[in-house]
Amino acid sequence: MENWWLLILVMYGGSALAAYLLGCFNGAVIVSKYILRDDVRNHGSGNAGLTNFYRTFGGPLTALVILTDVLKAVFALLLGVWVFGWLPGGGPALFGHHIDGVLFGKYWAGLFCLLGHMFPCMFKFKGGKGILSGGTIAIMIDWRIALVVWGGFLLLTVLTRYVSLGSLWAGASFPFATWVCYPDPVIVILGFLCGGLVVWQHRANIKRLLSGTESKFSFRHKKEGGL
Repeated sequence: MENWWLLILVMYGGSALAAYLLGCFNGAVIVSKYILRDDVRNHGSGNAGLTNFYRTFGGPLTALVILTDVLKAVFALLLGVWVFGWLPGGGPALFGHHIDGVLFGKYWAGLFCLLGHMFPCMFKFKGGKGILSGGTIAIMIDWRIALVVWGGFLLLTVLTRYVSLGSLWAGASFPFATWVCYPDPVIVILGFLCGGLVVWQHRANIKRLLSGTESKFSFRHKKEGGL
């Protein structure tokens, strides 16, 4: 019995730590700091995300930022599936019932991957807002959830040119789409934690949206000194 609880601890703790560390590989910080030698967090909004990177630097290296943030989410969720997918009864037994291991593994790993992206330990816990990685997580969980999240994000961003508004939709809609597709209390809680993190990271954007000072997205990246 002691060995069983040790195994459970290793599974939950080990998978959470691994997913968190994968999330810490922030594409915008890595590319700007170690390739361009100019930390993106010293520019624009100070955010270590794709939008601020593109606005500041532009160029083909933006694709490398996208690739990094997508792949780390993919690897994190595959890890979660690998760890929890083989459990007896189909998944972990929580709150008196079994949960689908594959589904739980995706949400569990997705949550800690987002935490790593937003609060990376190797970059002084100053990371991004989780939209690209979160969007990848939604795609890997269920196409229906991804359709709600990405559809609303793209529609709002195109119509208003406010990436933050589309991002807020993505974070807010994710848990409710989860609730509709998978009405399991544990999965819904994990969904609300994931979506809540995204919304929380956009709290400054909410203030700027309400005050009318939020920047609109442009395909032209801004250069320092107005050049």
